[in-house]
Amino acid sequence: MSHPHSPLRRIPLLAAAHLRHEWILTLCLVIALAAVIAPLLVLLGLKHGTIRTLRQRLVQDPVFREIRPTQTRAFHPQWFADVAAWPDVAFLVPTILPLSSVITVVLPQTGKTALFDLIPTASGDPLILENGGIIPDDGWVVLTAEAARLAGAEPGEELAVRITRARGGRGEAVEARLRVAAVLDERAGSLPRVYAPLDFVLDVEAYKEGYAAPGRGWPGEVPTPYPSFDGAVLLLPEPLPPIVRSGLVINTGFGRMEQIDGERVRELLGLAPPEGLACYELTAPASPVTLSSLRAVEQKLRGYKRVLLPYARDIVLEVGERRLHPVGLSLDEAQAALLGWTATPWPGLSGLSKKGGVPPCLWPAAENPAMGETIEVRAPGTTELSFPVRIAGKTSLDRPILPADLMGVLRTASRRTVTFDPTTRTFQMARGGYRGFRLYARTIDDVPGLYRRLKDQGVAVAAEVEAIERIRVLDRGLSRLLWLIAVLGVVGGSGVLVSSLYAAVDRLRRDLGVLRLLGFARGHVFFFPVAEGFMIAALGLAAGFGGYAALAGVIGRSFAMDLAPGEAFCLLPGSHVRLFCLSTFVLAGLASLAAAWRATGIDPAEVIREQ
Repeated sequence: MSHPHSPLRRIPLLAAAHLRHEWILTLCLVIALAAVIAPLLVLLGLKHGTIRTLRQRLVQDPVFREIRPTQTRAFHPQWFADVAAWPDVAFLVPTILPLSSVITVVLPQTGKTALFDLIPTASGDPLILENGGIIPDDGWVVLTAEAARLAGAEPGEELAVRITRARGGRGEAVEARLRVAAVLDERAGSLPRVYAPLDFVLDVEAYKEGYAAPGRGWPGEVPTPYPSFDGAVLLLPEPLPPIVRSGLVINTGFGRMEQIDGERVRELLGLAPPEGLACYELTAPASPVTLSSLRAVEQKLRGYKRVLLPYARDIVLEVGERRLHPVGLSLDEAQAALLGWTATPWPGLSGLSKKGGVPPCLWPAAENPAMGETIEVRAPGTTELSFPVRIAGKTSLDRPILPADLMGVLRTASRRTVTFDPTTRTFQMARGGYRGFRLYARTIDDVPGLYRRLKDQGVAVAAEVEAIERIRVLDRGLSRLLWLIAVLGVVGGSGVLVSSLYAAVDRLRRDLGVLRLLGFARGHVFFFPVAEGFMIAALGLAAGFGGYAALAGVIGRSFAMDLAPGEAFCLLPGSHVRLFCLSTFVLAGLASLAAAWRATGIDPAEVIREQ
């Protein structure tokens, strides 16, 4: 610690006394510095305040963070899971077809009806949360301001809606009672819209498409899965003529037909055919085989004694820790007689998967199954499908035998999501995808990148990219302009400090020489103009910030009518103030170096000679 009377403690006091003694010159220097600092502060405040206000208005309005699809196409549920995991995505929810997203709202004042748009929402929806709303639960909805005005509804009131459809040439309708959770600000949109949970919106779409919504008591069909196969085996007593064989791959859905041996039949169906039968395999390499393809082949083979058996490969059943590879086979008495096999306890392709009930199966006799026993099995697919099977008989094979149409359903489940309803004991087709989405970026800066990324995926989208880019261009332009003006200001301010401090040293040559005679070292004298430079810079900063505050107040009052609460056109953040002060002191220190170097060159002998 230095002594209270040490030269390093005395030098700042002497520098302050000198500035006070020559107060007129000091005042001129401070005013000169303030004249440079205040305009720079005002420009920096205008740049930051204006850009901040514009950005805040874009950020606060979720419309500018929304990315909208411009074409209707199918989006797989996995696509939503992948995109929602992107770090710049704040919110993503599926939407339904536009024609299905219209509901009829009963207007309580007149009893008339009006058509409102039905929009799905979910947790985290920024359009609702940032416009005075809350995320609705099942049975609740959020209305836009226009929808609330037309319906005459307030938060907490009940809203009667009607969902209509045309089925079988006649009109049908169901009604639902929904409670209004909130009404959005005008900024959320000018159209009459109803925001409801996604489950409700999907049920409305399903009902309009003719399906039932059992959870809401809305009648309709149940979407049952269609059987699909990898191919079919055709067995006949005699080979087919070439022209007939060619006809079986024309307009039937099959693309190839080739003759196979009994071993290949055993591989596909689990059983080998008797000797002397002609065996053919029909496949469609580009797509799965459907029931319509099988019917087309049957139609072309009228008059021939034949058995056409579809097959599905690579189907796995899991029972506990075991993995079994079943075969699909459905044989009636006539088909079994032709092949010399035993008829299955179930008929041919009779739609067992649609009728409901526990599907039958033949279980390997080696496991000694009990007749009528029910076994819970699992079938891996797009999602794991769990369902029971009933032991209807035994088989000498080491693989279970399932009805062919059930194998077709399991084949479909490997590509589409299929579920088993334990209540109705029916297989049901789950939604394969969605027709659109609502997507919001985390910030407006994330919008251009998301827009390009979706475009690269082939998704046609629209976003407020141009408005956001205009703000960015304005920010960059103002930054360049501010830097140019700042450079000029720095050069001017540094010139003022250098010249004034250098001249002050020349005026104080004799005084500084006396200090050297009194025992002050060169380093102490070096510190004298540096201390004066820092003091002048501090006074200049104070005067400059005072001028900035006055001008910022005038600008704020002039544009008060155009600003919302919390907005300002001229505003300096704390980080900018600290950085500006630090920069000013650094420049003052650098500017005083020339004068400080000049002060160290003063020889005490000159003072003695002058005396």
